[in-house]
This record gives sequence, C-alpha cells and structure tokens, in this order.
Amino acid sequence: MTIAPSKITFFEFLTPLITAGKKTITIRDEAESHYVPGTQVEVFTLETDKKVCEIKILSVEPLLFDEINEFHAEQEALPLDELKRLIAEIYPNLDQLYVISYKLV
Repeated sequence: MTIAPSKITFFEFLTPLITAGKKTITIRDEAESHYVPGTQVEVFTLETDKKVCEIKILSVEPLLFDEINEFHAEQEALPLDELKRLIAEIYPNLDQLYVISYKLV
C-alpha cells in the first residue's frame, strides 16, 4: 500500500495566495497526483523549503491541458493566460494533468 504524501511544495510567490485562502487548487503532473482526499498535508516553499501552512486534500481529478479554463484560473488566483503559460513552462508538452483541490486547515 502506498503511503499518502504528507508534504507539497509551491513556488514562493504563490504561498500568500494559499494562506489567504484565495488559491484552492493546484494543477500537477502524474508524479504528483498521489495525494489522498481527506489527508492533511504540510505546505512548503519550493525555493527555500520553508513550512508555510497545512492544507486538507479535498479531491484529485484528471484534467487535460486544453480543459484548463476560467474556473481553474479563479481557483488558482491567477489570470487564465498566466496560469496556462506557467503550467506549460513547468510541464512542457504534457497534456494529462491532475487538479488537486484543497482547503486551509
């Protein structure tokens, strides 16, 4: 049995959006799709590995890059074009992604 991940990292510039409760999803690739709904996860900054807060995973659902829309952008607290550019930069040429929904603990 796989142990549910207990840590997740975000770019430092995104962490204030998380702690303010404005960013409520993250879009990741398959390697980071193993979070388990109902589990509590510690949030760290990617650059400095500094603990920011804790979140509770609500759901993990498959999402194609072309399906990223205004609703996702709203949940990511980013403009849609910026969100798509950022995702394409992090996961170049990757169509199959996952939406991880969460809430602050």
